[in-house]
Amino acid sequence: MDGVVLAAGEGTRMRPLTADTPKGLVEVAGQPLLTHCFETLLGVGVDRLVVVVGYRGDDIVAHYGDQYRDTPIAYVRQDEQLGLAHALEQASSTVDGTFVMLNGDNVCRANVGDALDRHHSSDASATLLVEDVSRAEARSTGVVTTDGAGRVTGLVEKPADPPSTLVTRGFFAFEPAIGHACALTRPSERGEYELPDAIDLLLSAGHRVEAVELEGWCHNVNEPADVDAVERRLD
Repeated sequence: MDGVVLAAGEGTRMRPLTADTPKGLVEVAGQPLLTHCFETLLGVGVDRLVVVVGYRGDDIVAHYGDQYRDTPIAYVRQDEQLGLAHALEQASSTVDGTFVMLNGDNVCRANVGDALDRHHSSDASATLLVEDVSRAEARSTGVVTTDGAGRVTGLVEKPADPPSTLVTRGFFAFEPAIGHACALTRPSERGEYELPDAIDLLLSAGHRVEAVELEGWCHNVNEPADVDAVERRLD
């Protein structure tokens, strides 16, 4: 099973830490962000890592080379950073069969294995790790609606009026159909190809999408202050 990590972004909100370093190599608790991601994915049994690189991608390739802890690494380039759906589309021809994906700026100590188990047992095309948050936080990320039993009924990216307070938490299990959905996604008002829009296309086409509520924590490292916040959680 492949484990995809999206690590192409420039990380402008992480300046000055990313002025001459890709975001994935910013150290958190003595390890680069990508190392935290790789460890999470190895924990659910991936046997190959697929890393989507862009900004200072050669630095990432030079740092890790062609393997991490005896697990092969394949690199895919996203030359223009046009959103997560666009990044995943770049990797879609490289992955084979069921795969898991983690955003490259997430540090997780959570039940990601439960999401993969639900994915297999429900015959879903996509399974999302989600968390119930405040309405204010829901306005700033991907919001998920469900039927109350874990089956996803809709997704929307950064809504002004959130239809729920369940939000995606950066870990996903997918079938190859997501690649086709990403290719069909149109730019949002922000000019980006949004992953929630691609998953919503799967729903529109009749695919099953599941959600598993987070146990533990996943912290998105967007700003320098987040580095300190994660390090406190890891203490």
